[in-house]
Amino acid sequence: MKNLPWLAANLPGYLRFRRALADPERAQRALLGRTLRANAATAFGRAQGFATIRTAEEYRKRVPLADWADVAPWVDRIAAGEAGVLTRSPVRTLEPTSGSSAAAKLVPYTAELQREIRRAVAPWIVDLYGRRPRLIQGTAYWSITPLAMDEERAASPVQVGFEDDAAYLGGFWSRLVDATLAVPGAVRHVRNADAFRYVTLLFLLRRRDLSLISVWHPSFLTLLMDALPEFWESLLRDVERGTLTPPAAIPGAVRRALGTRLAPDPRRAAELRALAPDALTRIWPRLGLLSCWGDAHAALSLPELARAFPGVEIQPKGLLATEGFVTIPFAGLWPIAVRSHFFEFLPGEGGPPRFAWELEEGRTYSAVLTTGGGLYRYRLQDRVRVEGFVERTPSLRFLGKEGHVSDLRGEKLHESFVAGILARLFERMKIAPRFALLAPAEKGPTGYVLYLETVETPPAGLAAELDEKLSANPHYRLCRSLGQLAAVRIVPVARDAFSRYLEHCRRRGQRMGDVKALALSPLGGWEALV
Repeated sequence: MKNLPWLAANLPGYLRFRRALADPERAQRALLGRTLRANAATAFGRAQGFATIRTAEEYRKRVPLADWADVAPWVDRIAAGEAGVLTRSPVRTLEPTSGSSAAAKLVPYTAELQREIRRAVAPWIVDLYGRRPRLIQGTAYWSITPLAMDEERAASPVQVGFEDDAAYLGGFWSRLVDATLAVPGAVRHVRNADAFRYVTLLFLLRRRDLSLISVWHPSFLTLLMDALPEFWESLLRDVERGTLTPPAAIPGAVRRALGTRLAPDPRRAAELRALAPDALTRIWPRLGLLSCWGDAHAALSLPELARAFPGVEIQPKGLLATEGFVTIPFAGLWPIAVRSHFFEFLPGEGGPPRFAWELEEGRTYSAVLTTGGGLYRYRLQDRVRVEGFVERTPSLRFLGKEGHVSDLRGEKLHESFVAGILARLFERMKIAPRFALLAPAEKGPTGYVLYLETVETPPAGLAAELDEKLSANPHYRLCRSLGQLAAVRIVPVARDAFSRYLEHCRRRGQRMGDVKALALSPLGGWEALV
């Protein structure tokens, strides 16, 4: 019943979103007008003349499209402690996410951006539970994002990273959702991967009433469940006794915080002892929904998840990013979150940007968003296709990242980021490779291999150091720490690898004149280089 206050609080937002679906143009124009007026006196607003912009058309004409390289200098000023840079609303935290040419971006989060996120979460949650009322009586497990690194936190006078996932919603709303969760937010502070899995599983096993699991990449959940057999007996003892005995040490403050949520439960332990650790739907008989990424490359992991949880519905999340919510699951489709941010879309075949109310079914676009966190006409570099409408609001399907981005398990490695790392490593190690390409491993555990042709013998520590440098990307670092990705391996390749690379690209349909020497390929199939 703890879900009822959470649902009641979200009902007004659900009703407003339902009304906005019928007139997305009105909702979007009003949202943009409020954003421009609120931020006209900021440093960025003065530079762009927000005070004199009256329409969405003027905004599109006068404010340039932006990539992270355009935003970064303004965020640097925020990180240094300057106020009123991008938003009038104070920046509450700088949330890390993967970058393109940089290891990580620090996305400003303000109270207004949190309100915008709540406007997307409200209709999603009410629709989710309204269509599946039996889930209301259970608890949920939500896992959204990793913690910031300690060095990221120390580098800025502004807080870097939220302390727990519920904090994305802010204040009162965070407390409401926290009351519905099966696993306390303090678990995010457990940095050892085995200990993290153990503690998470312990809290999940204690909840027979678990009804909803929400994670980012499907492999996160399958790897978590793969750990159950190894820890099974120890977990059951902890459930029975109300103790906490993870396989690795955890910080004392975290242990104390978690300990307050544990009590002996011999009845639940006895129930679990009658089950096998792979009988997941019997362990959690009320589990009715798994929410996770289900589009683009992540779709390849859904069959394994379905096999692990037979009969449990899997709901693809739609397009959610640290920067903002583009679409939400609603009414069986994924409409644009028209009450959250102001959207524009760049047509896949070129041409001027389109507004959300101008999109055409079957066409492909790239998302651009303006948010209350201070991103203005920001190119998210996510490709989407219009697959229908909810009333008059387009429903979008995420197709993948633009450009050369590899995303096996949610790590989002960008080609330019990988290229910069390799260039610096080769220079420092005095290596002059004839060919170097990082690509998904063909055999063995999921991860990356560096195909390398060089006269010099690569130093023994090259693979380990490359893996360490890639871990500057927070999502890659998390995937590695959780075992979703194996360590990078070096694969020496035969002489004249680039010629074979060109031929391979040609066979894949590229014109020879269009083939570029890239540091990263998101595709496999490079065995011919060896």
